[in-house]
Amino acid sequence: MPEFKIIETQEELDKIIQDRLTRQKESLEKQFADYDQLKTKVTDLEAENSALKVAAEETKNTLGGHEKEVAELNAKIAGYETASLRTKIALQNGLPFDLAERLVGTDEESLKADAERLVGFIKPATPTPPLKDPETPPGSQENGAYKNLLENLNLEGE
Repeated sequence: MPEFKIIETQEELDKIIQDRLTRQKESLEKQFADYDQLKTKVTDLEAENSALKVAAEETKNTLGGHEKEVAELNAKIAGYETASLRTKIALQNGLPFDLAERLVGTDEESLKADAERLVGFIKPATPTPPLKDPETPPGSQENGAYKNLLENLNLEGE
């Protein structure tokens, strides 16, 4: 370290202060030059950031529209698949095509159960046989008149 030198005149003091001020000024100018560069970089980055925010917002809006459209199309597809499954199950169980839309259920098993329940209400379990054969057997027309006479006779006492 340099040894301390006593300042004896005002000029020496002014020179020392001037040197110190010059060094400080150079230091500040260097800092200000760096500051100006940083300031321009910050403005450039802020402009780029705002442009990216606008692009991100546009992309978000576009993506939201596409997601909504995809959801609508998936709902349509699900509706078509359900209608097709209802029709298939109705025809398998012997229901008319018009009654296929009346089937209720979310999956194939519940639709089949509902179709079987509906078929039970529509079709009777066993058909009832006729009480008497209304037609005469072919080839017995000559005997048919005699049979008719016997059937219509009142054999009970008078």
